[in-house]
Amino acid sequence: MRGINKVILIGNLGKEPDLQYLEGNIAVAKFPLATTETYKDKNGNLISQTEWHTVVLWRGLAELAQKYLHKGSLVYIEGRIRTRNWEDKDKNKRFSTEIVGDNLVMLEKRKEHSENGPDGVTPDTASVPDMNFDNGGIASNVAKDDLPF
Repeated sequence: MRGINKVILIGNLGKEPDLQYLEGNIAVAKFPLATTETYKDKNGNLISQTEWHTVVLWRGLAELAQKYLHKGSLVYIEGRIRTRNWEDKDKNKRFSTEIVGDNLVMLEKRKEHSENGPDGVTPDTASVPDMNFDNGGIASNVAKDDLPF
């Protein structure tokens, strides 16, 4: 049986994308992405939990990220988990878990004309619906009868 390695994240960039070019002029960009989950505890207090993910984008997506994304940008990332391991100079075993992005959608509203690309084109954007998950994990703006389970 084949496995599935699929990740979908919506979050904010923790810093500017770091773009590098590898041998053969292959672009690779790396940046931290924060995803925050907010829920109420049994006493009704709001609890926020932030997870940090290292996102790696290749080729055209890497160049797109460097050109249009900045610290704080809200993005949708689709990709897969990749774990690498190695030995450092002191012979300690090290590992890194990254999200290799296959799809990127910028979720911010369009900026003023001064933020357009060199050809005057603004990147495609989308908006995220305001969803409230206080109803036991079910968005309050979705009727329970609309759910497939």
